[in-house]
Amino acid sequence: MKILKYIVFVGILAFASSCQNNKPTNPTIMGLWKLESMKVRDTATNIWSHYLGGMEGYLLYDATGHVALHLYEKGYEKAGMHFPNFNDSIPLKALKYITKSYYYMGNYKVSEKDSIVSHFKLSHSNPSEFGLTAQRRFYFSGDTLVMQPVEHKNSKLKLKWLMTK
Repeated sequence: MKILKYIVFVGILAFASSCQNNKPTNPTIMGLWKLESMKVRDTATNIWSHYLGGMEGYLLYDATGHVALHLYEKGYEKAGMHFPNFNDSIPLKALKYITKSYYYMGNYKVSEKDSIVSHFKLSHSNPSEFGLTAQRRFYFSGDTLVMQPVEHKNSKLKLKWLMTK
């Protein structure tokens, strides 16, 4: 009987040990994320609403430290507009429409201690933002990556991203 108790005890220890070793790893920001929602907080009422009526986009973090972001108004790709790239004869209406798209590429660095990711912008759709750094506080809520800009001018925004399959 003592040997049976010993075998059961060893079995339970082995099972408990294997469960500890199979704990899920910490989520990572690496991968391609699709924007689920982008909301802005009204500081007077503390109510969150969709930024510009709703945004879409993608965020990519690769394993070598590169980041790419593209945000655009919902339905941006359905405008039915066709115009040439790199041409100075684009109609004013089309030029205004292009401003509904925001993108940049660069390098990133994660501070796990502060839960902040820094984006060092190498290129940008806005020439005045070349070379600037954007910082985003982040956390995971299940399979959702939640980000809030650290800089004051955008600190009222909250972006939620889902990993693409």
